[in-house]
Amino acid sequence: MANAVIMPKAGITVESCIIGTWEKKVGDAVKVGDILFTYETDKASFECESTAEGTLLEIFYNEGDEVPCLVNVCAVGNAGEDCSALRPDSAAPAEAAPAQAPAAEEKKEEAAPVAAATTAVAGEKSAISPRARKLAERAGVDASLATPTGPNGRIIERDVRTLMENPVVVAKAEEAAPAPAAAPVAAAEAEYTDVKFSGIRRAISKSMHTSLSTMAQLTHTTSFDATTILAYRKMLKAAEGEYAGITLGDIILYAVSRTLLNHPDLNAHMLDDNNIRLFKHVNLGVAVDTPRGLMVPTIFHADEMSLLEISKAVKELAAQCREGNISPDKLTGGTFTVSNLGNMGVESFTPVINPPQTGILGVCCTTERVRKAADGSLQVYSAMGLSLTYDHRAVDGSPAARFQKELAHNLENFTALLAK
Repeated sequence: MANAVIMPKAGITVESCIIGTWEKKVGDAVKVGDILFTYETDKASFECESTAEGTLLEIFYNEGDEVPCLVNVCAVGNAGEDCSALRPDSAAPAEAAPAQAPAAEEKKEEAAPVAAATTAVAGEKSAISPRARKLAERAGVDASLATPTGPNGRIIERDVRTLMENPVVVAKAEEAAPAPAAAPVAAAEAEYTDVKFSGIRRAISKSMHTSLSTMAQLTHTTSFDATTILAYRKMLKAAEGEYAGITLGDIILYAVSRTLLNHPDLNAHMLDDNNIRLFKHVNLGVAVDTPRGLMVPTIFHADEMSLLEISKAVKELAAQCREGNISPDKLTGGTFTVSNLGNMGVESFTPVINPPQTGILGVCCTTERVRKAADGSLQVYSAMGLSLTYDHRAVDGSPAARFQKELAHNLENFTALLAK
């Protein structure tokens, strides 16, 4: 009996995934555990292993298709076995591609009839996935004009992209508008490359746009004397062993996790314009640069972890992000975020809040500064900048400044903070 392989549910918050690359083709022998295809959420990429043994009988979705979680993606069984009963509703075999026109001349002659055949009336309603609706809104197209190919006649993201690439002619009250003339090929077309956003890039784009367009964001930049933490980091490195891996970034995360407990409005989520949720523990988001884009994994209950535990957690989460196999559940739930650009020489920047959080801290590089010592002489010291962006709807300027002042004090007296 043929067996179905379903689209895995990569985390409790994931509703659909996009198929990346098929590693097997119809007719290939398959064993349990073989990689059938790759797939991605808007956060990470994964590999789907076969749960059955036999022959890959049929593939129900193409590469690039958005597939709801737990829906049959392909069938595995004995060669020649009928698997039509496993096919999702409205899903055609992925191999059944439309025949190509035999000649370019025939394509040109048929261009006008095709346009006429796709003439439609705007505004007709059809079921549409959230991802497809958001893409249509960003692109400014009428999603109701898309031809649905998803399960149960649903319009999915692929259908909206097809509509964007091949817009239909929308009929007016009594007559259809003439089809637009084909645009001439740009002479310098070879001098640039058009690249579609990946799933994670689209997610970042949406999140950052939403953040800046829905919040009253303001940034304070201060600095502190980094002499103590630089000396402590040097001591840890000399000690070797597991403590040698603790970084300045880890030290700052530890200090932030303790300082935030005294500033609940910054360790919070804005529920709407009238309500805020204050958290009793610090779930610290840490911005991680990956080949696929920015990712923000969460260190849950960071306020209860030791410096070494935070250091190990950051490294483990960052590795999972860069390898593309982190669970989406580890990329949610943050109550405050830290973004560190200090190792790139950035002296000051304006980090953007990760909704629905109310604040984010930007960590900057160390710079040499001069100050007057108690005896009147000039003294050179290492100063590190901290850029705090906060949602002014939830936090006023003075409370935000007090958080920065207390954080600076804790970092300048870090060994005393560890003793608490």
